[in-house]
Amino acid sequence: MTDQVVVRPVAEEDYAEWRPLWDAYNAFYGRQGDSALDEAITANTWACFFSDAEPVNALVAESQGRVVGIVHYLFHRSTTRLGDVCYLQDLYTLESLRGKGVGRKLIEAVYVAAGDAGCSRTYWQTQASNAVARMLYDKLAENKGFIVYGHEL
Repeated sequence: MTDQVVVRPVAEEDYAEWRPLWDAYNAFYGRQGDSALDEAITANTWACFFSDAEPVNALVAESQGRVVGIVHYLFHRSTTRLGDVCYLQDLYTLESLRGKGVGRKLIEAVYVAAGDAGCSRTYWQTQASNAVARMLYDKLAENKGFIVYGHEL
């Protein structure tokens, strides 16, 4: 499967295929129905990908002419390193293609982009219950054991 997958930067004409994957990603994390993201957030996220002033980037995985996976990442400063680090924020592949190497190719493409940007580290988070994704993540990165806290303002 992965020999048929090409990872490339998102293009404005990808919106119609990006959007269902974005919506499915958000639904996976409980952001659907009454708790769905406001449309303005999705519009802003999409716009960030095409703004040189924004540190947010997006790649898509394409197979047989259709987008089958997405990844969003950003570069930011770190208080523990001299150079920037890369936060892989969102990763989603079509459910029918899970375990076929699409997610791996997307993560590895982020590693390349981060290295090209001078980053010394890429990191991400997922829910402890996300067992399928964690099988892949455990092969590609080290679980640092952190617990994530959040407080809405």
